[in-house]
Amino acid sequence: MSADPRFKRGPLSDLRVIEMGTLLAGPFCGQLLGDMGAEVIKIEPPGQGDPLRVWGRQKAGEPSLWWPVVARNKKAITLDMRQEEGQSILKELVKNSDFLLENFRPGTLEKWNCGYEELSRINPRLIMIRVSGYGQSGPYSHRAGFGAIGEAMGGMRYVVGDPSTPPSRMGISIGDELAATFACLGALSALHYRERTGRGQVVDSALYEAVLAMMESLITEYDKTGYIRERTGAILPNVAPSNVYKTLDGLVLIAANQDTVFGRLCEAMEQREWPKDPRFVNHQARGTHQRLLDGLIEAWTQTLTTREVLESMDKHGVPAGLIYRAPDMLEDPHFKARQAIVTTQHPYFGDLKMQNVAPKLSETPGGIHSAAPSELGEHNDEVYSRLLGYTAERLAALRAAKVI
Repeated sequence: MSADPRFKRGPLSDLRVIEMGTLLAGPFCGQLLGDMGAEVIKIEPPGQGDPLRVWGRQKAGEPSLWWPVVARNKKAITLDMRQEEGQSILKELVKNSDFLLENFRPGTLEKWNCGYEELSRINPRLIMIRVSGYGQSGPYSHRAGFGAIGEAMGGMRYVVGDPSTPPSRMGISIGDELAATFACLGALSALHYRERTGRGQVVDSALYEAVLAMMESLITEYDKTGYIRERTGAILPNVAPSNVYKTLDGLVLIAANQDTVFGRLCEAMEQREWPKDPRFVNHQARGTHQRLLDGLIEAWTQTLTTREVLESMDKHGVPAGLIYRAPDMLEDPHFKARQAIVTTQHPYFGDLKMQNVAPKLSETPGGIHSAAPSELGEHNDEVYSRLLGYTAERLAALRAAKVI
């Protein structure tokens, strides 16, 4: 399914991940690991499955269009962790696995007798990746936490949106995805440590801390100056020029806040005296006169078409671009040249376009080697037989007891 002819199974092809949990924060981490070739075995409760199987925008009665992305490169098995036999089976799976990934509320695995202390006795090399709202410790750790709450507590929600409106959201589940990405980073760091010592450990990724980690100097600015960042819409205060500007026929984004780049913008606008103007002479001065400068730039862009502005910016080496939607991405020649979007095969939808694996590796690129499992427990027979040696009779008995 990968469009990259170099793709075999990816740089993590010798690693196995047992993925537990639901929705996005944990499963997106599993997607990242699977995209790089790890064998990801996703556990779902019998008869229920991950709610993401039905989430997203799709036609009534049709499968989810979100699930094929986040569950790609995974194998799906069912297992009832509330039953003692289910807990025993998980421990068997863990014996020969590298990672256990979960995003339950802290304490859930311990309640099932499958906490890290228990599982690390079975496999001391095991790396347990734990994604939660507030982390595994602290007074809030027991609370239910979704991405939206992490975004708000971590400081992102307050600064996103227009100053004339209440705090907004990003339009994607950024809190979940950041926590998952940091979890993946932690997992690979723990893997490196394991290579040196032979010992696994716990990776504790909290939603609010992942968001907080992205907040740049927000805390430090307040600590030293008392400054509180506010919502500023399309601009970043005191970083100018960097904004969305109207043209004769649309909008264009120009980012020319560095001194040398600003000089090139002035050259394109035939305003060669501006770099020496005390109001625009350096970063601090332009920040102070941000609104004035943006108005002057937009007065110029409004005399040109979007294409003319982009051609001028490209000629003078000034970063500029359009604000893309999905149709723009599908038509863009750069997306096509780098195969940023690929066509995969899906058992229900047939050809299905989605974003490709990122980042790109020169020698061992990742890829999309299998479609998301469409059926609940689709890989039960394969996984339980291959990894645990279960016979057909044993599998039948587990199904009858609703353990799988």
